[in-house]
Amino acid sequence: MDVDEATRVRQSASVSTSPEVLRALASDPSVTVRVSLALNPALPEQVSAMLAEDTDLRVRTILSRRLSTLTPGLTDDDRQRVQRDAVANLTAMVAEAALRVRINIAEAVKDLDDGPRDIVLRLAHDPAVMVCEPVIRFSPLLTQEDLVTLIAAGPPPSTIMAVANRPKIDAAVSDAIVGTDDTAAIRALLANPTAQIREATLDALAAQSEVQTDWQDPLVNRPHLPLRAQRMLAEIVTGHLLERLAARDDLDPKVAQTVRAAVEQVQPTPPSDPPPDAEARLVRAHALALNQAGKLDDDAILEAMRRNENQTATAMLAVKADVRVAVVERACALRSAKGIVSLTWKAGLTVQTAVVLQVALAHLTPDLVLRPGRDGLFPLSEDEMTWQLAFLDVPDRSARAWRPRVLGA
Repeated sequence: MDVDEATRVRQSASVSTSPEVLRALASDPSVTVRVSLALNPALPEQVSAMLAEDTDLRVRTILSRRLSTLTPGLTDDDRQRVQRDAVANLTAMVAEAALRVRINIAEAVKDLDDGPRDIVLRLAHDPAVMVCEPVIRFSPLLTQEDLVTLIAAGPPPSTIMAVANRPKIDAAVSDAIVGTDDTAAIRALLANPTAQIREATLDALAAQSEVQTDWQDPLVNRPHLPLRAQRMLAEIVTGHLLERLAARDDLDPKVAQTVRAAVEQVQPTPPSDPPPDAEARLVRAHALALNQAGKLDDDAILEAMRRNENQTATAMLAVKADVRVAVVERACALRSAKGIVSLTWKAGLTVQTAVVLQVALAHLTPDLVLRPGRDGLFPLSEDEMTWQLAFLDVPDRSARAWRPRVLGA
């Protein structure tokens, strides 16, 4: 077969694999594949007969013990004992296997929710990062307590990093990672948006970020930043990080006022657009032509996004709002929901288009998108949108006479 060993192990363990493929796997040159096949509860009789004559004693032993659990008259305790023996055989095989084989086994079991837990635990403690990382990051069989125990064992930094990158770790695991004083792993933890971190822990890390400056970026972008951490970061961060902090929608009002004042004091030189390439010139020329013909509207921009032409949609928004393309790109880079909404408002487009632009251009997740209020109008006041435009370096020209309308009205 021309597929890799890890894939063949998955096929041999799956109850949905066709009998034809299982028969082929019974002759696989890899003993790991054949052992996995012997543990498959949906094994056809013909394949069982083939494995019963396997040249490897471990395959025959595991098969016979698995089949013995199907024998009438066995008590539940006997069945469990036989199953434990079978898993112990495979666990011993993992311990003795070469690195390449352990990597393949880890890839095969990393996302199984009903696999052998003893093997998963052994693989998680493996010193080779290529073996432990896929299991640590993805195996549903590892509990939060398992992860805390793993860190307490004093593993290599690569193992701690793998835990820090695992989705949905709880606060106890996060505290264990912070307790290692591994600065790289702590940064990865802060950058993990699904990791639960206690407020007190975040406050402490925010204070330390004055020295550990590489923590500042993930802290500024961290969801649900507590008030004390907001205040400390407002005093610590500078430059583009201060701008990102100011662009957050969940800042405490007093902190937001302080940060905005600090941003305004810096008064950076407006960045100039880089020389456009041929494609950018064509896209902008097309947007200008549509605008001059009175055809640059919500439908035109939404159609560009439906065709996945984000560069075209960006140029259209810039032309319609009468701003430089760099302004729109900056709002998108900052992932500023308020910035995109304000640019849409300035362009005279609908609030419904603002919602689509936040997702398609700024790549905001649904929980961060600003949506229209019950009145169907823009969710920000005109003063707030004017401030956001000034923050994006858009000059404050005469007020617009139009009023936001509902798409299709």
